[in-house]
Amino acid sequence: MIKLISLLTGGTGGLKLLEGFLEILPQDEIAIIVNTGDDIEFHGLHISPDLDSTVYLIAGLLDKEKFWGIKGDTFNCLEMMEKYGLETWFSLGDRDLATHILRTFLLRKGMTLSTITKLICKQLGVKARVLPMSDDRVQTYVRTDLGVISFQEFWVKHRGEPDVFGIEYRGAEKANPPPEVIETLTSSDAIIFGPSNPITSIGPILAVRGIKDTIRRLNCKKIAVSPIVGGQAVSGPAAKLMRGLKMEVSPFGVALFYKNLIDTLVFDKRDAPLKKAVNSIGIATYVTDTLMVTREDTIRLASEIMGLIR
Repeated sequence: MIKLISLLTGGTGGLKLLEGFLEILPQDEIAIIVNTGDDIEFHGLHISPDLDSTVYLIAGLLDKEKFWGIKGDTFNCLEMMEKYGLETWFSLGDRDLATHILRTFLLRKGMTLSTITKLICKQLGVKARVLPMSDDRVQTYVRTDLGVISFQEFWVKHRGEPDVFGIEYRGAEKANPPPEVIETLTSSDAIIFGPSNPITSIGPILAVRGIKDTIRRLNCKKIAVSPIVGGQAVSGPAAKLMRGLKMEVSPFGVALFYKNLIDTLVFDKRDAPLKKAVNSIGIATYVTDTLMVTREDTIRLASEIMGLIR
């Protein structure tokens, strides 16, 4: 009997898969370990985009057209900031600002990010475990032809246009996961790597001390879902980042990234010819339709993954 699954996630793909799991499992059987490498400080506020999107999704607040922010939000504050000549390339909705103000206020009072996330979840009625990968500051930086810039600058400010030469997870070598992250992984019946960007959504999580080693030694089912279909990322800059790091942009490239961490790779039927190559490096395969366009798609894929676990 399945009591707990842990989903490693960040970005849109992981959220869509989470949406499916929320339809078929009780919230208290789901733990989400969330990337915080995308966190930035913007106009003095600590922004945790992946944490917030995860909490908003579970709370029924997420704007699913954009898959970030709060549905129906207004941007009056942002418009006024623009009048004052302040930078507005990172969109902050008026209701969304309340979350960032609360987080920043409590961080400055000495509260940890994981404790604050629990508080926000409680106030919004979220019962699933939403766990930041670390309470320590880890930031993803991209080496580009414009210089070394934060991931948010690369993807949002510069729209993912700069050429990519490398990646840095600054602070990861000194960062530790909150104790609850290791406890959750250890007690999980399955660990699922969502169809998130392996470089900037999952990579920072694995770079935090102790997480990769813990996953590697566990005997539970470990499954990754490829975010690459037909040589392209379903969403986001995964393909460009993989090419910049000289990785093959395919499920096989994803399999190599997760080698020795996963038992099974789930990937799209359009890439079925790669099944043998993935098997050759000791990873089992499950080929299906991984595109999640509708709510029904998310439920179907989540149900198929639960079938693999069971």
